[in-house]
Amino acid sequence: MILINILWFVVGLILLVKGSDFLVKAAVSIAEKLGVSQFVIGLTLVAVGTSLPELASSIFAALKAESDIVVGNVVGSNIANIGLIVGIGALIATIMTRREMLQRDGYIMLLVALLFYLFIFNGVISRFEALILVLFYVAYAVFLFENKSKFTDEDSRAFREFLRYFLEFRYLVTMKNGLGPILNHKERDRERSEEKLKELSRSGLLKDFTVLMLSGLAVVFGASFLVNEAVFFAEFFDISKTVIGISIVAVGTSLPELGVTASAARQGYGNIAVGNVLGSNIVNISLIAGAAALVFPITVIRASILYNAPFMIFISVLLLIFIKTDWKITRREGIIFLFLYALFIITSFSITLS
Repeated sequence: MILINILWFVVGLILLVKGSDFLVKAAVSIAEKLGVSQFVIGLTLVAVGTSLPELASSIFAALKAESDIVVGNVVGSNIANIGLIVGIGALIATIMTRREMLQRDGYIMLLVALLFYLFIFNGVISRFEALILVLFYVAYAVFLFENKSKFTDEDSRAFREFLRYFLEFRYLVTMKNGLGPILNHKERDRERSEEKLKELSRSGLLKDFTVLMLSGLAVVFGASFLVNEAVFFAEFFDISKTVIGISIVAVGTSLPELGVTASAARQGYGNIAVGNVLGSNIVNISLIAGAAALVFPITVIRASILYNAPFMIFISVLLLIFIKTDWKITRREGIIFLFLYALFIITSFSITLS
């Protein structure tokens, strides 16, 4: 009986991870053929794409009112991204870092982690708090797009500027004004639509859309299998669903980040390796936790408030310290991350069983 559940869990994980991979590739291909810039593709499709397994599984868990799995998945994925993934990346090769990682994305990651902890402190993330988290991600994405060439690596104003940008709702104005050029070219685009469709058809757009739909179905079914079997294992072994979320589900849904980071580290692209983790952690808390709580308000157990979330903040601060230390993450620091991750998993199970 349990072997069948293990099989379905593995099938769900494969469908979720590989489906997400093919979905992102198809979406990027479609965007390129439609003339979308590479920067926008990277900012949206690729950044969210590596977190798509977490998003799909968290929303599906929210639909089933499995709040423990949602919180465990988000918090566990962020800890795994730093402790396990950056740790492995640093073991493969020393990861060179930049000031921009700390002064903009690093501080923003820490800010949204603290905001998340503030929201869960009363034991629940309401829909209003979820909306704030989603708006945080929207502000972050639009801010990067609007200010992509404004701040240099040495500029320490980026974080302060983002705070003003978020609190003053300037991103909503940017989004509204951003529709103007599209609307102005509507008539011209209509005149060329028939010719464009023929060209896109020849370039394989139909194939891309087919892959997009099939991989989307794979993600949906994969998330369903993964969450269902995670709930089964938690009940079968009498283990907290939060622990299942922060361990098996979190590591499984973090496989895309692991692949990107390991590949980038091997090729010497430390900026991509660490930048992928920072961006993914921001997405996990703001977009994924926010979207899940919009679907169904999330209740948070005491262990997450007193231990799991504080550990996430602690290891996030440690990452920022290591980034700044000689502007590189060494193999020794990678070993420290791996040790802390192993310690976190062991203590999480211990707390549950005690």
